[in-house]
Amino acid sequence: MLPTGQLHLVLRLEELPLRSFASLEDPVGTTQGTAVIGGARAAPYLRDVSRPVASVGALLRPGAGRLLLSQPAAEFSHAHAPLEAAWGPVAVAEARERLAEAPSLAGRLDLFEALLLARLRRCEARYFGIDPRIAAALSGLQAGRSVAGLAEEAGHSSRYFTTLFRREVGLTPKTFARLLRFGRALDRLGREPGIAWAELAAAEGYADQAHFSREFRDFAGLSPGAYRRASPSAGRHVPV
Repeated sequence: MLPTGQLHLVLRLEELPLRSFASLEDPVGTTQGTAVIGGARAAPYLRDVSRPVASVGALLRPGAGRLLLSQPAAEFSHAHAPLEAAWGPVAVAEARERLAEAPSLAGRLDLFEALLLARLRRCEARYFGIDPRIAAALSGLQAGRSVAGLAEEAGHSSRYFTTLFRREVGLTPKTFARLLRFGRALDRLGREPGIAWAELAAAEGYADQAHFSREFRDFAGLSPGAYRRASPSAGRHVPV
Protein backbone atom coordinates (compact mmCIF):
# COMPACT_ATOMS: atom_id res chain seq x y z
CA MET A 1 0.00 0.00 0.00
CA LEU A 2 1.69 3.20 -1.17
CA PRO A 3 1.06 6.45 0.72
CA THR A 4 -1.41 9.09 -0.43
CA GLY A 5 -0.79 11.64 2.32
CA GLN A 6 -4.46 11.35 3.25
CA LEU A 7 -6.26 9.89 6.23
CA HIS A 8 -8.72 7.07 5.52
CA LEU A 9 -11.48 5.14 7.25
CA VAL A 10 -12.25 1.47 6.59
CA LEU A 11 -14.97 -0.75 8.02
CA ARG A 12 -14.58 -4.46 7.33
CA LEU A 13 -17.97 -6.17 7.25
CA GLU A 14 -16.83 -9.63 8.34
CA GLU A 15 -15.13 -10.73 11.54
CA LEU A 16 -11.70 -10.85 9.96
CA PRO A 17 -9.52 -7.99 11.20
CA LEU A 18 -7.04 -6.07 9.09
CA ARG A 19 -3.53 -7.48 9.33
CA SER A 20 -0.58 -5.35 8.29
CA PHE A 21 3.19 -5.69 8.15
CA ALA A 22 5.88 -3.06 8.42
CA SER A 23 7.98 -4.67 5.68
CA LEU A 24 8.73 -7.94 3.90
CA GLU A 25 11.11 -8.72 6.76
CA ASP A 26 8.29 -8.48 9.34
CA PRO A 27 7.20 -12.14 9.86
CA VAL A 28 4.49 -11.50 12.47
CA GLY A 29 2.68 -8.31 11.55
CA THR A 30 0.02 -6.50 13.54
CA THR A 31 -3.71 -7.17 13.84
CA GLN A 32 -5.56 -3.87 13.53
CA GLY A 33 -9.26 -4.67 14.02
CA THR A 34 -12.34 -4.52 11.81
CA ALA A 35 -12.89 -0.73 11.87
CA VAL A 36 -9.73 1.25 11.24
CA ILE A 37 -8.46 4.79 10.93
CA GLY A 38 -5.45 4.85 8.64
CA GLY A 39 -3.40 7.93 9.45
CA ALA A 40 -1.62 10.05 6.89
CA ARG A 41 1.76 8.50 6.21
CA ALA A 42 4.79 8.95 3.99
CA ALA A 43 5.89 5.33 3.72
CA PRO A 44 4.36 2.12 2.37
CA TYR A 45 3.02 -0.76 4.42
CA LEU A 46 2.00 -4.32 3.59
CA ARG A 47 -1.57 -5.56 3.96
CA ASP A 48 -2.64 -9.19 4.10
CA VAL A 49 -5.07 -9.85 1.23
CA SER A 50 -4.95 -13.65 1.35
CA ARG A 51 -8.62 -13.75 2.41
CA PRO A 52 -10.82 -11.18 0.64
CA VAL A 53 -13.18 -9.31 2.95
CA ALA A 54 -16.10 -7.06 2.02
CA SER A 55 -15.20 -3.55 3.17
CA VAL A 56 -16.44 0.01 2.90
CA GLY A 57 -14.10 2.96 3.24
CA ALA A 58 -13.27 6.51 2.29
CA LEU A 59 -10.22 8.69 1.75
CA LEU A 60 -10.67 12.00 3.54
CA ARG A 61 -9.60 15.27 2.04
CA PRO A 62 -6.49 16.66 3.77
CA GLY A 63 -7.52 18.73 6.77
CA ALA A 64 -10.96 17.11 7.07
CA GLY A 65 -10.02 14.45 9.64
CA ARG A 66 -10.97 16.62 12.60
CA LEU A 67 -14.46 17.15 11.18
CA LEU A 68 -15.27 13.42 11.28
CA LEU A 69 -13.08 12.23 14.13
CA SER A 70 -13.13 15.23 16.50
CA GLN A 71 -9.35 14.94 16.78
CA PRO A 72 -6.55 16.50 14.71
CA ALA A 73 -5.03 14.35 11.99
CA ALA A 74 -1.64 14.39 13.74
CA GLU A 75 -3.09 12.07 16.40
CA PHE A 76 -3.25 9.27 13.80
CA SER A 77 -0.15 9.93 11.68
CA HIS A 78 1.99 7.05 10.37
CA ALA A 79 -0.15 4.36 12.00
CA HIS A 80 -3.47 2.55 12.15
CA ALA A 81 -5.89 3.18 15.00
CA PRO A 82 -9.27 1.68 15.94
CA LEU A 83 -12.20 3.75 14.73
CA GLU A 84 -13.84 3.00 18.09
CA ALA A 85 -11.38 5.41 19.69
CA ALA A 86 -13.03 8.29 17.82
CA TRP A 87 -16.63 7.16 17.38
CA GLY A 88 -17.10 4.81 20.30
CA PRO A 89 -17.65 1.02 20.18
CA VAL A 90 -21.45 1.17 20.05
CA ALA A 91 -21.57 3.56 17.07
CA VAL A 92 -18.97 1.52 15.17
CA ALA A 93 -20.74 -1.79 15.85
CA GLU A 94 -24.06 -0.35 14.68
CA ALA A 95 -22.47 1.08 11.53
CA ARG A 96 -20.83 -2.23 10.60
CA GLU A 97 -24.07 -4.13 11.21
CA ARG A 98 -26.15 -1.78 9.08
CA LEU A 99 -23.58 -1.77 6.27
CA ALA A 100 -23.39 -5.57 6.25
CA GLU A 101 -27.17 -5.79 5.93
CA ALA A 102 -27.38 -3.38 2.97
CA PRO A 103 -28.74 -5.29 -0.06
CA SER A 104 -26.30 -3.95 -2.67
CA LEU A 105 -22.90 -2.31 -3.12
CA ALA A 106 -24.56 0.94 -4.15
CA GLY A 107 -26.75 0.74 -1.06
CA ARG A 108 -23.71 0.28 1.15
CA LEU A 109 -22.03 3.34 -0.33
CA ASP A 110 -25.17 5.44 0.06
CA LEU A 111 -25.53 4.33 3.67
CA PHE A 112 -21.86 4.96 4.41
CA GLU A 113 -22.15 8.47 3.00
CA ALA A 114 -25.20 9.08 5.18
CA LEU A 115 -23.34 7.85 8.26
CA LEU A 116 -20.43 10.19 7.55
CA LEU A 117 -22.73 13.15 6.94
CA ALA A 118 -24.57 12.47 10.21
CA ARG A 119 -21.24 12.36 12.03
CA LEU A 120 -20.24 15.63 10.34
CA ARG A 121 -23.41 17.37 11.50
CA ARG A 122 -22.76 16.31 15.08
CA CYS A 123 -19.35 17.97 14.88
CA GLU A 124 -20.63 21.24 13.41
CA ALA A 125 -21.17 22.88 16.78
CA ARG A 126 -17.43 22.75 17.44
CA TYR A 127 -15.80 22.63 14.02
CA PHE A 128 -16.92 24.87 11.18
CA GLY A 129 -15.02 23.40 8.28
CA ILE A 130 -11.36 23.12 7.45
CA ASP A 131 -9.16 25.85 8.90
CA PRO A 132 -9.02 28.50 6.13
CA ARG A 133 -5.25 28.80 6.60
CA ILE A 134 -4.90 25.07 5.91
CA ALA A 135 -7.28 25.25 2.94
CA ALA A 136 -5.21 28.08 1.46
CA ALA A 137 -1.98 26.17 2.12
CA LEU A 138 -3.30 23.03 0.45
CA SER A 139 -4.35 25.02 -2.61
CA GLY A 140 -0.95 26.71 -2.71
CA LEU A 141 0.96 23.44 -2.45
CA GLN A 142 -1.14 21.99 -5.26
CA ALA A 143 -0.07 24.98 -7.35
CA GLY A 144 3.59 24.40 -6.55
CA ARG A 145 4.11 27.35 -4.19
CA SER A 146 6.85 27.31 -1.55
CA VAL A 147 6.19 26.54 2.10
CA ALA A 148 8.01 29.72 3.15
CA GLY A 149 5.84 31.83 0.88
CA LEU A 150 2.63 30.25 2.17
CA ALA A 151 3.73 30.73 5.78
CA GLU A 152 4.45 34.41 5.13
CA GLU A 153 1.07 34.86 3.44
CA ALA A 154 -0.64 33.27 6.46
CA GLY A 155 1.21 35.66 8.77
CA HIS A 156 3.12 32.96 10.62
CA SER A 157 6.71 31.89 11.04
CA SER A 158 7.70 28.84 9.03
CA ARG A 159 8.02 26.86 12.25
CA TYR A 160 4.54 27.71 13.52
CA PHE A 161 3.03 27.23 10.07
CA THR A 162 4.58 23.75 9.84
CA THR A 163 3.24 22.86 13.30
CA LEU A 164 -0.25 24.07 12.38
CA PHE A 165 -0.24 22.22 9.04
CA ARG A 166 1.03 18.97 10.55
CA ARG A 167 -1.62 19.08 13.28
CA GLU A 168 -4.49 19.35 10.80
CA VAL A 169 -3.14 17.31 7.86
CA GLY A 170 -0.93 14.79 9.67
CA LEU A 171 2.27 15.52 7.72
CA THR A 172 4.57 18.50 7.39
CA PRO A 173 3.88 20.74 4.39
CA LYS A 174 7.19 19.83 2.76
CA THR A 175 6.49 16.10 3.05
CA PHE A 176 2.95 16.60 1.81
CA ALA A 177 4.21 18.56 -1.21
CA ARG A 178 6.66 15.75 -2.01
CA LEU A 179 3.80 13.24 -1.82
CA LEU A 180 1.71 15.36 -4.18
CA ARG A 181 4.53 15.21 -6.74
CA PHE A 182 4.92 11.45 -6.18
CA GLY A 183 1.18 11.02 -6.76
CA ARG A 184 1.35 12.99 -10.00
CA ALA A 185 4.20 10.73 -11.14
CA LEU A 186 2.14 7.63 -10.37
CA ASP A 187 -0.83 9.05 -12.25
CA ARG A 188 1.33 9.80 -15.29
CA LEU A 189 2.75 6.27 -15.17
CA GLY A 190 -0.81 4.97 -15.23
CA ARG A 191 -1.58 7.04 -18.32
CA GLU A 192 1.79 6.50 -20.03
CA PRO A 193 3.17 3.16 -18.79
CA GLY A 194 6.08 3.20 -21.23
CA ILE A 195 7.32 6.72 -20.47
CA ALA A 196 11.11 7.08 -20.05
CA TRP A 197 12.18 7.75 -16.47
CA ALA A 198 14.17 10.86 -17.37
CA GLU A 199 11.15 12.27 -19.22
CA LEU A 200 8.87 11.52 -16.29
CA ALA A 201 11.30 13.10 -13.82
CA ALA A 202 11.53 16.28 -15.89
CA ALA A 203 7.77 16.49 -16.48
CA GLU A 204 6.97 16.29 -12.75
CA GLY A 205 9.61 18.75 -11.58
CA TYR A 206 12.33 16.52 -10.17
CA ALA A 207 15.90 17.82 -10.34
CA ASP A 208 16.99 14.79 -12.38
CA GLN A 209 16.34 11.08 -12.78
CA ALA A 210 18.44 10.20 -9.72
CA HIS A 211 16.37 12.57 -7.57
CA PHE A 212 13.18 10.98 -8.90
CA SER A 213 14.47 7.47 -8.15
CA ARG A 214 15.41 8.38 -4.56
CA GLU A 215 12.03 9.98 -3.89
CA PHE A 216 10.20 7.07 -5.51
CA ARG A 217 12.04 4.52 -3.38
CA ASP A 218 11.39 6.56 -0.21
CA PHE A 219 7.64 6.57 -0.78
CA ALA A 220 7.10 3.25 -2.57
CA GLY A 221 9.66 1.04 -0.85
CA LEU A 222 10.86 -0.19 -4.25
CA SER A 223 12.57 1.23 -7.31
CA PRO A 224 10.66 2.68 -10.26
CA GLY A 225 11.77 -0.31 -12.34
CA ALA A 226 10.47 -2.81 -9.77
CA TYR A 227 7.20 -0.90 -9.62
CA ARG A 228 6.84 -1.05 -13.41
CA ARG A 229 7.57 -4.78 -13.45
CA ALA A 230 4.90 -5.37 -10.80
CA SER A 231 2.33 -3.81 -13.16
CA PRO A 232 -0.17 -2.84 -10.44
CA SER A 233 -3.74 -2.60 -11.66
CA ALA A 234 -4.34 0.17 -9.09
CA GLY A 235 -1.53 2.70 -8.79
CA ARG A 236 -1.04 2.48 -5.04
CA HIS A 237 -1.81 -1.24 -4.52
CA VAL A 238 1.30 -3.17 -5.50
CA PRO A 239 1.31 -7.00 -5.32
CA VAL A 240 4.34 -8.58 -3.64
